[in-house]
Amino acid sequence: MALITTSGLLLRVDQYPGGAIAMKTMIVTSLLFAIACAGCATTGREQPLSLLGDPAPETAASKVILLTPATKHVNVIGGETVRFVAADKSFAWNFSGSEEVSSFDLARVAPPGMLDHSVIAYVSPNPLYLGGGRRGGHGGHYH
Repeated sequence: MALITTSGLLLRVDQYPGGAIAMKTMIVTSLLFAIACAGCATTGREQPLSLLGDPAPETAASKVILLTPATKHVNVIGGETVRFVAADKSFAWNFSGSEEVSSFDLARVAPPGMLDHSVIAYVSPNPLYLGGGRRGGHGGHYH
């Protein structure tokens, strides 16, 4: 009996150390590993809103960004509170969500009907929490 693997290798049971049982165990283990890895991937899945940050009072904003029909993306910093203005509507968002979130569509957090096109918010890490090594911060130790 021969088996061709996804890497194109031809394995024969009589040449596989441990025989048929060991070969079946290896195949099952490989399949389970592949399924587990696929389950970890977040591509194509939206992050829960709780990971994106929180609504904020507009008066708390430290920055104002005007959104026009030409706006395709905005750059913000983690921990920052930003007021977004589009025509006669506005809202504020505190980008205090998970550090794992690096971008998301603002339409997910904007009031309904405020945005008529996709605007991607690119969230940079808060520099206060970046490891600094020799420059300071919370990073590694040097001797």
